[in-house]
Amino acid sequence: MNFEHTDRVKDLQKRIQEFMDAHIYPVEKEIAEFNLNPDNYWQVWPGFEALKAKAKAAGLWNLFLPKGYGELSPGLTNLEYAPLAELMGRIRWASEVFNCSAPDTGNMEVLAKYGTPEQQEQWLKPLMAGEIRSAFLMTEPEVASSDATNIETSIVRDGDEYVINGLKWWSSGAMYPNCKVAIVMGKTNPDAHRHMQQSMILVPMDTPGLEIKRPLPVFGYIDSPEGHAEISLNNVRVPKENLILGEGRGFEIAQGRLGPGRIHHCMRLIGMAQRALELMCKRVNERTAFGRSLKDFSSIRQDVALSKCEIDQARLLTLSAADKMDKQGNKAAKDLIAMIKIVAPSMALRVIDRAIQAHGGMGVSNDTPLAGFWAGARTLRLADGPDEVHMHQLGKNVIKQYL
Repeated sequence: MNFEHTDRVKDLQKRIQEFMDAHIYPVEKEIAEFNLNPDNYWQVWPGFEALKAKAKAAGLWNLFLPKGYGELSPGLTNLEYAPLAELMGRIRWASEVFNCSAPDTGNMEVLAKYGTPEQQEQWLKPLMAGEIRSAFLMTEPEVASSDATNIETSIVRDGDEYVINGLKWWSSGAMYPNCKVAIVMGKTNPDAHRHMQQSMILVPMDTPGLEIKRPLPVFGYIDSPEGHAEISLNNVRVPKENLILGEGRGFEIAQGRLGPGRIHHCMRLIGMAQRALELMCKRVNERTAFGRSLKDFSSIRQDVALSKCEIDQARLLTLSAADKMDKQGNKAAKDLIAMIKIVAPSMALRVIDRAIQAHGGMGVSNDTPLAGFWAGARTLRLADGPDEVHMHQLGKNVIKQYL
């Protein structure tokens, strides 16, 4: 495993860092205050599109789409994208500036890999251009969605249409004012094999019968403008051509979608943790207590040292997973993907918690990004599969190797 970055990646790192220094960090506080103001809920900060246009013009656009997707792809491998995603992850909304934010990234990969030419023309192209946003509707409130085979939303063929009925929640991105399409997972054949019952289908957000019931806060954060919506689907009708790949292929698509999505989350979490460490180091260098600089207390030095060790361990494990995905495919890398999904969120939580403690009361306020970081990292112990599911499967796979 050689994780020395190529000259191309080093150049992209430099350009992204310079772009963030020039255009993103200077407006971080302004955008945070705008998004936290209830008067601005479900509105986009007025200068956001201009930021995206600058990133696009600079060639820092759609960097997430892995090598092998033809003209749609910038040609980066997962290993090459990892340090770029880490830089973007240092501000929770920065990925969108580069058109590299979830759930759009996963939806674009689904459409690029499995979509028909017509589906790609209608939805993938405007997503790749950053003209629209999208949502992914999988989780449901009435069942334990950690087991995706539990999903109850029905997708029933009726002539040239499919009729969809169900209730979804934690549909991230659905509150965004420019969210135009959702990928919905439901059951087309409840009597089939448990992994062949599900299908995925494209549903425009303005389709009659699709109703946003409410936004769901995360630890008190409403996460405007994207939000996380509870959505009811009541006799929603879409053309049969909106089905992706075919009936019974939903679980297969989900597995193909969630692998890259999980590693992207981990890449961004490492950026989050790294920034938390840097903020902690600056803070303890500026403060004195009991006649001594905070940086000279042994407990502080231990917190910094442990954080540095844990971040580097998680980073190396993530790079290892990315490398294996590139060389052997997502399926062969499933154990490593599970490992990073277990390790990275918990690592980030520990590092962020130490940084919060070092900041004192300021750490739990919105004067730093730390409280928002903590809420986001804690959520990622559940999103894309809770820790317990990954540990259950990983443990099973490891035991099997020694039978």
